[in-house]
Amino acid sequence: MSTGSGAASAPAPDGHDDPTTRNPATPRKTSMFASLKVRNYRLFFLGQVVSNIGTWMQRIAQDWLVLSLTGSSAAVGITTALQFLPMLLFGLYGGVLVDRLRKRPTLLVTQSAMALTALALAVLTLSGHVQVWHVYVAAFAMGLATVMDNPARQSFVSELVGRDQLQNAVSLNSANFQSARLVGPAVAGLMITGVGTGWAFLANGLSFVAPLSCLLLMRARELHTVQRAPRGKGQLREGLHYVAGRPELIWTIVLVGFIGTFGFNFPVFLSAFADDVFDAGAGAYSLFNTLMAVGSLAGALLAARRGTSRLRVLIAAALGFGALEIVSATAPALWLFALLMVPIGVFSMTVNVTANTSIQMSTDPAMRGRVMALYMMVFLGGSPIGAPVVGWVTDTYGARVGFAAGGAVAAGAALVVGLVLARVGNLRLSVGWHRGHPQVRFVPRERREALAPAA
Repeated sequence: MSTGSGAASAPAPDGHDDPTTRNPATPRKTSMFASLKVRNYRLFFLGQVVSNIGTWMQRIAQDWLVLSLTGSSAAVGITTALQFLPMLLFGLYGGVLVDRLRKRPTLLVTQSAMALTALALAVLTLSGHVQVWHVYVAAFAMGLATVMDNPARQSFVSELVGRDQLQNAVSLNSANFQSARLVGPAVAGLMITGVGTGWAFLANGLSFVAPLSCLLLMRARELHTVQRAPRGKGQLREGLHYVAGRPELIWTIVLVGFIGTFGFNFPVFLSAFADDVFDAGAGAYSLFNTLMAVGSLAGALLAARRGTSRLRVLIAAALGFGALEIVSATAPALWLFALLMVPIGVFSMTVNVTANTSIQMSTDPAMRGRVMALYMMVFLGGSPIGAPVVGWVTDTYGARVGFAAGGAVAAGAALVVGLVLARVGNLRLSVGWHRGHPQVRFVPRERREALAPAA
């Protein structure tokens, strides 16, 4: 149950509050690795380093195994859809449960469940008895565990580091995941070609020993305790009403939903450019993904250094992301298209980190599990819906049109959400110069009236 209007985590807005810059913390720079000074978070981070590499290994091995068993790309798509389907169906209920439960024991259960699933798939594959329906069941089981693991893991970060270092910790989590994205697929490729997919599943299953051990080694007395929501009726509805009544939450989630559904379908876009536009094959596809991962890692580290999270940064990053996709769609040469993947990675990660942190810092701790579950449901659940749409546009009108359309949706959504938040906050657009540089920002309308010369 909510303890109020979010006073425990964010001040109530007043007439002069700017929803595009809302953050109770004073804007500041911080050390890029500040949150790693916290022992509990350091343990959490180290456990995730190992686990994330295993996760990326499993993703690659899983897709390759399905393709080997069926020879069908559609079967690979079904596997991906099954892994995200539980979040789409049950994500909100997972958030309700997470708000009722202690986060660390919850993570011990969910991480153990995912480890057992990976180990079972490893045994089936290594023994030669694996069939495609086994992989489907394993993917769905992983998705079911994610329903509670994702919101629990996201909201647990604030208990590890507290409010002041939340932005830094969320950014480092993203950097952690993107670093694993550079290592995991490469290791998986070597393992699959060298000893087979079963060993990649085994490696992922064993990788969960690291986060489980780190969770057990944490000091409970050093956690920033959060009041849990008591069991009661209508908690799911209460969570939805909570979000609907806060423009900074609902419009951030709407923006992320549009971008995640239509702008983040990189497997569709990049494979089409590598194969159809540049006729360069799998090598180019791998290069595009690697360069985007480099940009994403840089974006996460820059966000960690920023120290604060502002919604105007989110709007600007979303606009830049959409514009870059449109520009990339017109790139005449492979080398130019490949180079543009780096800034696209930077902007996409800025959107991801800023949205995540803004939502967590604007949410009552007792509601955080439900709000983060809704955020993750919209962000991850949109892909199975948007992928067929952008895939059809790409197949029908070409890769360049499909990529540009995804960017246009992202930029358009950012523009609309920015204008809505400006209207809600009674703001106007101010264009001027500051220390010799052009400056574009939203300022309260009252400021313009105060500065206007008397008649």
